Amino acid sequence: MGDKRWEAVEAKKYHILERYFGFKHFRSGQEEVIDSILNGHDALAVMPTGAGKSVCYQVPGLMFDGVTLVISPLISLMKDQVNALTSMGIRAAYLNRSLNNVQYNKALDNMSRGMYKIVYVAPERLVSERFVQVCRSLEISLVAVDEAHCVSQWGQDFRPGYLNIARFISLLPVRPVVSAFTATATKDVKTDIVNLLQLHEPVVLTTGFDRPNLFFSVMRPSKKRDTLLKLIKERSGKTGIVYCSTRKKVEEISEFLCSQGFSATRYHAGLTDEERLKNQEDFVYDRKRIMVATNAFGMGIDKSDVRFVIHYNMPKNIESYYQEAGRAGRDGEDSDCILLFGAQDIATAHYFIDAAEPNPEMTPEQNAAFKQKEEERLQHMISYSKTQGCLRAFMLRYFGDQAKDRCGKCSNCRSKYRTVDVTVDAQKILSCIVRTKERYGAQVICDVLRGKETQKVRNNGLQNQTTYGILRDVSASQLKSLIETLEEQGYIRYVGAGRPALKVTESGWLVLKGKVMVQSREALKVRTTVTETDNGTDPALFRELQNVRTAIAGRRGVPSYIIFSDAALRSMCKLLPVTDEEFLRVNGVGETKLRLYGEQFMDVIRMHTPGKDGKKPFWITAGQLRDYPYSDEPITASELTERINALADDPERRELSPADITGWLLSVNLLEAVKMNERILQFPTEEGLSCGVLRQYRGSEGEAYFAVVYDRRAQEYILSHMDKILRYSAGKSAGSLKQAKTTGEDHC
Repeated sequence: MGDKRWEAVEAKKYHILERYFGFKHFRSGQEEVIDSILNGHDALAVMPTGAGKSVCYQVPGLMFDGVTLVISPLISLMKDQVNALTSMGIRAAYLNRSLNNVQYNKALDNMSRGMYKIVYVAPERLVSERFVQVCRSLEISLVAVDEAHCVSQWGQDFRPGYLNIARFISLLPVRPVVSAFTATATKDVKTDIVNLLQLHEPVVLTTGFDRPNLFFSVMRPSKKRDTLLKLIKERSGKTGIVYCSTRKKVEEISEFLCSQGFSATRYHAGLTDEERLKNQEDFVYDRKRIMVATNAFGMGIDKSDVRFVIHYNMPKNIESYYQEAGRAGRDGEDSDCILLFGAQDIATAHYFIDAAEPNPEMTPEQNAAFKQKEEERLQHMISYSKTQGCLRAFMLRYFGDQAKDRCGKCSNCRSKYRTVDVTVDAQKILSCIVRTKERYGAQVICDVLRGKETQKVRNNGLQNQTTYGILRDVSASQLKSLIETLEEQGYIRYVGAGRPALKVTESGWLVLKGKVMVQSREALKVRTTVTETDNGTDPALFRELQNVRTAIAGRRGVPSYIIFSDAALRSMCKLLPVTDEEFLRVNGVGETKLRLYGEQFMDVIRMHTPGKDGKKPFWITAGQLRDYPYSDEPITASELTERINALADDPERRELSPADITGWLLSVNLLEAVKMNERILQFPTEEGLSCGVLRQYRGSEGEAYFAVVYDRRAQEYILSHMDKILRYSAGKSAGSLKQAKTTGEDHC
């Protein structure tokens, strides 16, 4: 591509980014992927959740002449993405099983006529003859494969429908650029994506898996339910997800949280389609603050303001955990990811692996290999749950990333420990494992060491071992923790599937022989949350902006985050924009959103912005106004504002002045100004008289004068329009006031 032409392309992509998405700069990795696609190269991008993968194909899609197809298995994501695109003025649609026949046929007809720039489609639709015919009649410039790990049997969400993608692309008259995107992919999965999607010499970009805004913690509570309750109480009013391993546990925890007064709902595969959809929408639209769910929930839920994800049970692999935990903080705000780990979780995870039905799309050998892979991945998950090292580093290294030994933002890094020499006790544990011929797991070894005469101990004659009872003064929890330390440090390992046995490694034999010392960390103070961020946001202003956002979202029938993310609202709190130019500087604000929503948000900001005197504009709530003492006799503007100011009683704000009342009444034609004898006098208009605005003779002989006064009707009218008076008082622009006047919305 020539230099001048590329300069034009560069300018256009930044114009699109700012106009539609409201950003002046690309995030890490986005521009490299976009440039690759614009140059006609296939691409594979591995980017963490919240890194903005959709922008990587939406920007090129808007720049190419033809249509962009986005292949996704996620119905919820399709709907959210299309809502977001159409709210920005971009023509988009989705084709999936959520549409009935009439809706699907209409969308497909519109697509065939070139009405859409970006079309989201489920992989199962790629085998539809009619869909293929429509695509063959169009110029398909770009195919973007979202959740690309679904094509690999080694991924955690293998979808057979993804195997149709390469064949579908081969049926198109001209091969489009093909790009693939995923948030979680090991080396094997990335290889599968390239091969099975038949990518042509793709540019492969891995931006890293780190999510710096997420605080990871693992807790091992003796009473999970009590701990869960404490954690959620600490996050009162925040949105979160609680994941459970079984439907039964979802029902229990959901019922428990509701009984404790929390706004919670549930989601699992055992519910009807209607209830799942309703509960999901209640959560997405903020009618419920907490979702209790199995792993059936979350794929494609692009809700950006989830502030915590709590796993009540351990997932079966790191990929699933990272993906589910990653549903927190998609807007970049600090959020918590907490795992409540218990020994029973391991048995449950093994059960699910053993009970899984073979995949009919795979051979018996492939199914056996897959099951073995699942067991290996479970062991990594168990190791994560037990590690005393940095949790973030553990996960990043699992995915092949470089990582520091301490991140400073996980429970293990933020907790205080002391180092303890445990070599002697470690030798006793290792000796017991060897003397019982490496045939037993941690529970039996603990029973032998503590001198517990269980049935299994008696049946196998283990009470006769020389190590029987040699650690009877050590608690079971301490002993199991020490066994986990030995495993983590490589002195023992589990062998076998189902109920694996402990085996001493070569390093463990060095400990037994006294050649290596074992040290353990003992927790003194455990830190499990990050929720302490002080970003200087005015909480009152932030709440008011949230209220405006909720109201707009309700009227438009979309989730709140489609209007603006929490991060955008915090940016507004920081920048305090009160002009169009200033509002466009807010991250996430483009021209369309400025036009649709800007004035409503700037109205609120004006009311919270201090003037030259250091005081904020006058403000009063609807609740305070309910206590207004109406006068049955007409009163002046001074008397009226005195009564209103007495209700607000806020020393940080200036008082409402009579000029605020009369100025607004003039602006909406209930008063008119008349020049008489070099003086400007105010008179009620006909509309003003009908609302109870009067001109009344006042005073005594020698001090008589005429004054504009307000009877009970006028007082009620003014109080019912206090929101407009507040905007006027805060410096409403003349243009907006003129618009309010001509719409007739302020008439009686």
